[in-house]
Amino acid sequence: MRIQVIFPSVACILLFSCHNTNNTDSVNDIFKVRVDGAVSCTSIGLIPADSVLYMHGGGNDFKPTIANEIKPVADIKGMVWIPGGEFSMGGVNPVGMQDGGNQAMNDARPVHRVYVDGFFMDESEVTNAEFAAFVNATGYITVAERKPTKAEFPDAPEENLVAGSVVFTPAVVTDLSNHYRWWNYVKGASWKHPTGPDSDLKGKENYPVVQISWEDAVAYARWAGKRLPTEAEWEFAARGGKAGELYPWGNQFKPNDRYMANIYQGQFPSHDEGSDGFPGIAPVKQFPANPYGLYDMAGNVWEWCSDWYRPDYYARLAAWGLSKNPKGPDASFDPAEPGQKKKIQRGGSFLCTDQYCTRYMVGTRGKGEYRSASNHVGFRCVKDIVKKELASKQNTNHHGS
Repeated sequence: MRIQVIFPSVACILLFSCHNTNNTDSVNDIFKVRVDGAVSCTSIGLIPADSVLYMHGGGNDFKPTIANEIKPVADIKGMVWIPGGEFSMGGVNPVGMQDGGNQAMNDARPVHRVYVDGFFMDESEVTNAEFAAFVNATGYITVAERKPTKAEFPDAPEENLVAGSVVFTPAVVTDLSNHYRWWNYVKGASWKHPTGPDSDLKGKENYPVVQISWEDAVAYARWAGKRLPTEAEWEFAARGGKAGELYPWGNQFKPNDRYMANIYQGQFPSHDEGSDGFPGIAPVKQFPANPYGLYDMAGNVWEWCSDWYRPDYYARLAAWGLSKNPKGPDASFDPAEPGQKKKIQRGGSFLCTDQYCTRYMVGTRGKGEYRSASNHVGFRCVKDIVKKELASKQNTNHHGS
């Protein structure tokens, strides 16, 4: 049994290089899973200071975004219009950076041209109040609230098959290569109790809902008459019409010495100082919106996309030339965990830090086992509109619109 079944969105969201060990580790006291040849991950990669290098030549793979001029005839409350168009998708190492053959970093390259149609997107991540309305209307039970089955965990004793989910637990460590030291499977953790049975949502109605699996996010989206964004749609929206910038707000990590996203400050993983105003998760809309009016496209919580994950998918798209409305590969494949079915996550979370994970950078990618959840993963939705609901003006300079 491989670890992502129980520890979702942990190793898979980091910038890392991996090697096998011969040790066996007791993963948690509930399932008593032992993993032979455990994957030990050491963080490497981009840090905020690299934006200076990036602005001086690292972004040469990017070409200007060509946004459509199609507009909807009406607005949708709580959503913003994303015009779609053609853009350069993916990430790139800044000048002077080397990836050392790092698989996780290479999965965001090569930069390639993509076209997406216009769509509406939730201006913020789905909140606890919004998800509660869905549950109250439908009686839906999330994956974290369901008792795991013997089919999922054939080696686990029956008494250990209990509902729960993964929770970040601050820890004092000197070696960041073993992420299991700060993640625990907690009985009773769910969207209603994000960090365990002693936690609740009182006063947190406007916080992003977490402990949501991809399966749960899809169920909500269908109820709301929406869907999850494709990875291409998510990145087009996050870039806000700009081309190749490092963050949704530009190339400077802290313009005018101001934090632009909820991420981790302090010594990771022992203490988040909350210099950005929020130690841990934050309510939605606490930081400036991007040029399209979208909040929290970097940090706060990871956001599920509809696509399956493959590290070689961008190379395939680049070989085909301009791709129109790509929806991801037909199936998932992660060389590090070939038996796990993983979906794309984007945007990073409040746990991202230049000490360990900098995937709040707009061109980077995350991934997670699709039926797993944790207390730093949420989602937002998109909505299509039919042609008759569009204004007639169109960008005639674009062959794909």
